[in-house]
Amino acid sequence: MVKNHYDIALLLVRIVVGSTFVMHGAQKVLGWFGGSGLSGFVGWLQTAGVPAWLSTIAAYVELLGGISVLLGILPELGALGIICVMIGAIYLVHGGKGYFSQNGGFEYPLNLIVLCLAIILGGTDKFRIWSLWK
Repeated sequence: MVKNHYDIALLLVRIVVGSTFVMHGAQKVLGWFGGSGLSGFVGWLQTAGVPAWLSTIAAYVELLGGISVLLGILPELGALGIICVMIGAIYLVHGGKGYFSQNGGFEYPLNLIVLCLAIILGGTDKFRIWSLWK
């Protein structure tokens, strides 16, 4: 039994961040959820001067990092990868558009960075996949 709400809070953050990046990564890698797939994503980022190899890595980091965070399998590592991708997104896409998301700004990726930091700093919660097998 959970004696405090700490573990539940970390689980909720992991569910939100993990599911968000599984879906965004699936758009980019697999073309699911209305996404353009890997070739579309890579082509779009090449217009911003990003090499194909780097945008391919970013797409897979979103998908695999999201799975990692959602399932609680090395979620700190997944969250760190996601932070790197979001910093790149702010630098390459959102930074010059101001703060607010409605203008394409960096509000949303910044919030995702903070949530990923909470996962990294929060440490181990009891609802990680290997914790449930004990």
